[in-house]
Amino acid sequence: MSVFHLALNVNDLDETRRFYGDVLGCTEGRSTDSWVDFDFFGHQLSLHLGTPFATANTGKVGDHMVAMPHFGVVLDKPDWDKMVARLTEAGIDFELAPVTRFPGTAGEQSTMFFRDPCGNPIEIKGFASTDGIFAG
Repeated sequence: MSVFHLALNVNDLDETRRFYGDVLGCTEGRSTDSWVDFDFFGHQLSLHLGTPFATANTGKVGDHMVAMPHFGVVLDKPDWDKMVARLTEAGIDFELAPVTRFPGTAGEQSTMFFRDPCGNPIEIKGFASTDGIFAG
């Protein structure tokens, strides 16, 4: 298995630690006074102090326009359902509330969009079967 690495800017390391650690449940790794790493669902997410990237709602998801660029993770459906409950309990403001798209097709997926406290947009998807991740 290959591990994906993504480095992004954030403007507050304390809020970043609370969000990724406490809200999303990611394990904190190495850090300095200007960056922190997290195990983001098996991948390395490095968050550095700086100005977060600009986004615009130019990505069409069904009938909704979502922030581009964005990043996220694909979970199996039971873990996605648990994440929905966790984020709802934490009072996360969803930009696209949890919804299932393409029901009954090979690409059936559940999705939700929200932002971290520094404005970085995140999408979390859920699939009943990993066979559908790349289905046409």
